[in-house]
Amino acid sequence: MRKTLLFCLFFIATTFTASFAFSMGAKAEGIDTGIVNSKIDSSKIARRIINRDFNKIYTQNLAPAFFGQEFFQPHKTLLVGDINTHFVLLNSPRSRFFFDVSARVKVRLLKQYGNPVKSPSYMPSANLYYRLNDDAYHPQYLSASYTHHSNGIRGPSLEPDGRLNVDSGKFSTDFMQLNYTLGKRIDRPNTILSQFGTLGVELHRSLFSSNGGGASLGLPGNYGFVRVNGTYIYNLAKRYQDDIEPSKSDFKNWQRLQFDFTYIAGKTPYSATDLGRRLNASLKYYYQFPFMHNAAFVVGAGYRGQDDYNIYFQDHYFYMQLGIASGLNFLFSK
Repeated sequence: MRKTLLFCLFFIATTFTASFAFSMGAKAEGIDTGIVNSKIDSSKIARRIINRDFNKIYTQNLAPAFFGQEFFQPHKTLLVGDINTHFVLLNSPRSRFFFDVSARVKVRLLKQYGNPVKSPSYMPSANLYYRLNDDAYHPQYLSASYTHHSNGIRGPSLEPDGRLNVDSGKFSTDFMQLNYTLGKRIDRPNTILSQFGTLGVELHRSLFSSNGGGASLGLPGNYGFVRVNGTYIYNLAKRYQDDIEPSKSDFKNWQRLQFDFTYIAGKTPYSATDLGRRLNASLKYYYQFPFMHNAAFVVGAGYRGQDDYNIYFQDHYFYMQLGIASGLNFLFSK
């Protein structure tokens, strides 16, 4: 009995010593143990969860498309469209980056004989997003983009007398944007409130090129190649009962209020304090019924100190808009 007890004690001591030596050797040689793997996996999962949540935030902030009418423009229109299609190329919980390419086209159908379409604004862009913190309820992130803006016309940009050729003249410019976004989310039993504020700078390629940087004639000194842009979004999502399984519910977009502004800081014929020529601002209200999928009714108003429709940038006016928006996203679940 005594020998058996001593043998058991010796076996336990030997096993413990061997296990301890192996674990120390594994650490020294960089070999993962089960405990270490568990810690690594948990931190990796947490990081991927926050990446996934931020990817949903980026998607929620992608610019929607618009189809409808604008009133009080100097050139009367029948229909106005801002087609904004996004191709998301990187959206993975494994990365804190998010990348999409957008194919944006602005069109205006004129209220004239034959109902002609003004030369559209083609604005393809590449957009990269990068999260700065780990809190999806108080998100902070940077976004950078490169955009080409042209009207697809090859005619001379200027008339013989030096005026812009708005009927058949070429408009073209390239620009980069760097934006910082700060957000906040508040959960309530039946609603989710999300707020986002974005501030950024827009720099056109002509600033860094001695040969014009791709800008068409008539733009240098008139268009303004440095701009400050800002956006504020107030978004409400509402809990709706499932139509098929009443015991289940989900949150869908309900209402959104969005304010946008651009201050044209670059060189133009107007003084820096002439907001009537240097400031663009708009306020839009979106309402989405539960039976509408990824679309909403929108009403808005604004002022364009410089028209953002390609070669017509010398126009300035107040306007109102009414129509339908598509591409509104609210991907959080609760």
